[in-house]
Formats: sequence, C-alpha cells, structure tokens
Amino acid sequence: MTEEKIFERDDKNYLPVFNRYKIVLERGEGAYLYDINGKKYIDFLAGIAVNVLGHNYPPLVKAISEQAAKVIHVSNLYYTQPQADAAAKLVKLSGLDRAFFANSGAEANEGAIKIARKFAKKISADKTQIITAWDSFHGRTLATLTATGQPHYHKGFEPLPAGFDYVRFNDIEDLEKKISDKTCAVMLETIQGEGGVYPPKGDYLKKVRELCDKHGALLIFDEIQSGMGRSGKFFAYEKYGVKPDIVTLAKGLAGGVPIGAFICTEEVAKAFKPGDHGTTFGGNPLACAAANVVLDTVPDEEFLAHVEEVGKYFKEKLIGLQKKYPAQIKEIRGEGLILGAQLDKPKKSGVEIVNECMKRGAIINCTVGTVLRFIPPLIITNEQVDEVIKILDDVLGE
Repeated sequence: MTEEKIFERDDKNYLPVFNRYKIVLERGEGAYLYDINGKKYIDFLAGIAVNVLGHNYPPLVKAISEQAAKVIHVSNLYYTQPQADAAAKLVKLSGLDRAFFANSGAEANEGAIKIARKFAKKISADKTQIITAWDSFHGRTLATLTATGQPHYHKGFEPLPAGFDYVRFNDIEDLEKKISDKTCAVMLETIQGEGGVYPPKGDYLKKVRELCDKHGALLIFDEIQSGMGRSGKFFAYEKYGVKPDIVTLAKGLAGGVPIGAFICTEEVAKAFKPGDHGTTFGGNPLACAAANVVLDTVPDEEFLAHVEEVGKYFKEKLIGLQKKYPAQIKEIRGEGLILGAQLDKPKKSGVEIVNECMKRGAIINCTVGTVLRFIPPLIITNEQVDEVIKILDDVLGE
C-alpha cells in the first residue's frame, strides 16, 4: 500500500487526536527507523522515551517471541514467573517494598493517586489534597489529566475531579504556602519532561521531602519519562539523594511493549486490600518478559555510565549550537539523555525545525511549542549525536 493510501485510510477511520507527520514508519534497527519507501531516519525521540534499547534489540525480540510461544496472557488471579521476577527486580532497584503493574503511565499514576488517597483517609477523612506542579504532565485519564498542571489540557473535560492544587516547580516557598496537614500527597515529575525539560534545582527535592514529612504527606515521583536510566541513574531521584514513598514508571520499562508500574513502601501498600485495585492486562507474561530484559540490561553500571557519558557529550554539543546561534537558542537543560533546547525567537518555529530535521533524516520533537526535546534510545553513540547535531546546525543556519 502506498503512503497516500495509508494516509487516506487513517484519516478516514482513526479518531483525529494526533497531528501526525506525513511519513509511514515500517521497521527499525538500533537507533534508526525506516519508512515504507526505504528512507532512513536517526531516531532521537524513541517513541517518546520508550525504545530505551533501540529498535529490534535481539535479546528483547527473543524474549518476546519465546514468551508469545508459551502464553501471552493469563488473569492476575494466578501467578506467573515473569511477573514475579519483574516485581522483585523493581523492588530491589527502587529500595521500596511493593510493585503493581498496569498498562501505561496514566494507569500507573492513577494507581498511585488511589493508594495515596486510601492511605491518607486512614489518617484523616479530610486529608485529601494532592499537590502537583504547573507545567507537569501525568496522563490523560480524568484524574491524571487534572493532576497535569497545564490548563489547556483541562478545557472541555469539566467537571474535573476535586482535590488537586498546583505549585511552581523549583519554588519551595510556593509549596510551603499550599501544603498543610490536609495534604494527602505531593506528586512531582523528578525531571519535568513534556512541560519543557526542567530538572530540579539545588536541594529543591530534599526540601519537598522535608515538607512532606512535616505534614504527614506522601511524596510521589512520576518517573514515567525520566526513569529507566534516562537521567544516567536507573531512577532519576537517585541523582538528588531523595527517596519517595511511591514512584511510577512506564514508557521504557518494557522497551516498547505497553506496561506501567507503581512501586511503594510497605506502609503505603497496607492501605490496599484485595478488590481495592486491579487490572486485566497489566503485568501479563508477555509485557513482563519484555520488562525483564530491560531490567536486566539498563541497571548495569557500564550501561548507565554510557548514558552519562553520551548525555554529557550531547549536552556539550547542544551548548555549542547555542553559542553559535545565541539569537535562536536561549538555554540547554536536562540530565543524561533527557535534554531540551529552549528556543528564543528562532528563524523557524519549533514545529518547522522538527519538520526540516525530518526531511533531512532526523526524528526529534518539540514540546510546549518552544522547546526541542531529545529523548533518544539509551544505546546511542557519540557519532550518532554528531549526525543529529550536523542536521540541527544545517536547519538553524539556513
């Protein structure tokens, strides 16, 4: 089928909720994707931070194939070894005590919100407030949409669930004004992703932890985008010396197979009893078999050192572009391989830059209209960074 026929079929039948780029991707290999015409693209979006091991990673393909030949799905009424193994690995890596598997990041955050509310209700009936950050992104279900501190996502979906308030990220004084003994939880992305790639500054997260402890509120870190080694640590919170009560994961957790998870302390876990939460597909053997490959690969010290090294190299190269085009790039932000270039009066808009890069064979992303976001596979090399920098240089220099 031709591109045009695929465009036509999709535009006619699929719900119009995506502004799709006019390419049809067919296959991938490592850090590269190929469209149905055979054109090659270097992938610095990784399915939005999902394909952490790149495309067609042999051990991942093998594990999925072997598990599919055994059993793809059974009810969570029964035990499976892939799920038991994946949960044990997450508990060990996080330093927390209990894991639950869902199908997506939104579901992981829904579960975190539910268990936090249930935990707080046992302390006080009016301990219901959940504080999140402006410019955050936590999902597209009604509760996680409300938790997302971007009002344009809320429009048209009112009435939204009650009990959510927002503070400015990296502003501890703002949090001090909003938090109280009625606060159930503070929920933050450890590194803000979709909102523009904002890492925490100084000891901000440590002070958040202190305020949560003072008011008996749980601390929830959403590491759906920043976790899974992307920051250079398996969990981004490890970089900042702060441990949450609950952490959520998804995206890269199974290297491309849909999965989500939240992990919590034993004390928090006791808030749930059988029937309080559940899922049909979450943590099925296929998804967990894939997750086990990622969990056996990404936490390796050499693998994470590679992320740190390439991330540092990439950031230095982006800073070089900023110095070359100071009128177009205002700031470079991020950690490891979650990086953002803040545009400032560029000759082309962020979307135009993305399109121009795609024409030249590089897939990148623009978020909030003015930030070029780079979340590539964690296996990329310095040479592949140079490929993308050369293309960006050409586009910005036109």
